[in-house]
Amino acid sequence: MDPALQRRPDLPPPVESMTSKLNWLRAGVLGANDGIVSTSALMVGVAGAGTSFAGILTAGVAALVAGAFSMGVGEYVSVSSQRDSERAAIRREQALLVAQPDEQVDQLAHMYELRGLAPDTAHQVAVELTAADPLRAHLDVEYKLDPEDLNNPWSAALASALAFTLGSLVPLLAALFSPAGWMPWPIVVATVVALVLTGLLSARIGGSGKRKGMFRVLIGGVIALAATYFIGTLFNSPVH
Repeated sequence: MDPALQRRPDLPPPVESMTSKLNWLRAGVLGANDGIVSTSALMVGVAGAGTSFAGILTAGVAALVAGAFSMGVGEYVSVSSQRDSERAAIRREQALLVAQPDEQVDQLAHMYELRGLAPDTAHQVAVELTAADPLRAHLDVEYKLDPEDLNNPWSAALASALAFTLGSLVPLLAALFSPAGWMPWPIVVATVVALVLTGLLSARIGGSGKRKGMFRVLIGGVIALAATYFIGTLFNSPVH
């Protein structure tokens, strides 16, 4: 990289933004919620079909493994594609800053004018930001992007798979530590409690009403459980 495009060593290192942290936390909660609902719904559906206790647990473990891999691979592909686009934008801005330095200052000033600054003020801001870190200045205004804070696809994949796994353990542990004759009610109760908690946490993260957030998560999960159980009963073939 051209020395003029590097961050000044006297500036403090960048820190992870609050938005980035909230996005990671929100993704974790959503991943856990997916694990809770999909695994418990599958187990309840299998129980509705009259499957044995061992079969219910097998279905739950299979759902955990398949779902965790699916979430991890999906997140890896998604974040990798996003990161490729971000890197392409960085390379494009680097090339423009080298080839057209004056024009890029004018462009930056114009962008700040569009945000409401007076022309003279916008030009002064553009000049000072360019002197400090031209690449970061342009990426922030044009793409809301920090070149030193790109998402890691491997971290995203592992976090997503782990969140799903933790969510899936809720119905699995509920079934494992409950009498076989009680199925599927321990799974249903554990799922409802877990959904209430994730709903409250999601509402708190998003700053929305707790009751509304909890209701949205809970109603979707309950409908999924009811639907899969009903479908399971249509294929009920008790094991003798």
